[in-house]
Amino acid sequence: MLRYITKRLIFMIPLLIGITIISFIVIHLAPGSPTDLQTEMNPRVSAEMKERIRAMYDLDKPLYQQYLSWLGKLVTLDLGNSFATDHRPVFDKILERIPVTIIINILSMILIIIVAIPMGVLSAVHQDSLFDKITGVFVFVGFAMPTFWLALLLMILFGIHLGWLPISGIRSLNYEYLAPGAAFIDLVKHLVLPVLLSAFGGLAGLSRYMRANMLEVIRQDYITTARAKGLSERVVIYKHALRNALLPVITILGLSVPGLIGGSVIFETIFAIPGMGQLFYMSAMSRDYPVIMGILFIGAVLTLIGNLIADVSYALADPRIRVA
Repeated sequence: MLRYITKRLIFMIPLLIGITIISFIVIHLAPGSPTDLQTEMNPRVSAEMKERIRAMYDLDKPLYQQYLSWLGKLVTLDLGNSFATDHRPVFDKILERIPVTIIINILSMILIIIVAIPMGVLSAVHQDSLFDKITGVFVFVGFAMPTFWLALLLMILFGIHLGWLPISGIRSLNYEYLAPGAAFIDLVKHLVLPVLLSAFGGLAGLSRYMRANMLEVIRQDYITTARAKGLSERVVIYKHALRNALLPVITILGLSVPGLIGGSVIFETIFAIPGMGQLFYMSAMSRDYPVIMGILFIGAVLTLIGNLIADVSYALADPRIRVA
């Protein structure tokens, strides 16, 4: 297993380089540039001044030289400096925001797992029951409903009309003056809506996928044999059937990591959460190339690590894969 993990980690290096090349080309093909956004509203800025600004950001160099310069800094874990007015190191800007995004995504993943898997199993075991029909409606609504629209509805209901939950930020203005217990409750209240919205789409899809896998597994001959031996239905379902039905679900969980990270841009912007998604949106609007590349690189690393964890979980769930 250790040898396999080592090989996968080594293989990530050329894969990451390929991802960064494509990302670097795409963001430079987008219309507009940092210099245009900074100078087009100032009529006193001459063409010579614009060229000086381009030279300051190394934008006057060929694209491949810009990429090689960025890649050379990346080797030393230097993501460059932001094109924004603060000119702060990109690594520092991402480092102060990524914990919020990771916490929300981890909580969303946990919520998806603890709700979607039991929901899918119960729907399969009690096929065509009232519970199965209700969850089926929930799944179709979850697939059809736009996340941003649902976010606005929940903000109006729980934040404005009922006043139960805050609708922006990650903490209250008086957070520093609250007692530890009150501060924890305040943080939880701020996380409820973002975590629910982040998990909503994945929860609906994974529960239906789990149901389909369980229906296929419980119809297999070895499940019939297990029942014929006199094993209880609980042992048959949760020990034999569930373990085999989880294998494809593990893959889906690994592939859902980029979706969760990408979804952070939506709900962090809507709820004004100072996370990596909001930083990415603001950087994209201002054409802050170093910050965009830094976030895309970290997102790619997290996605590849998520896929690696999924493959390792495969081996833990199925001893046959571990032996092979």
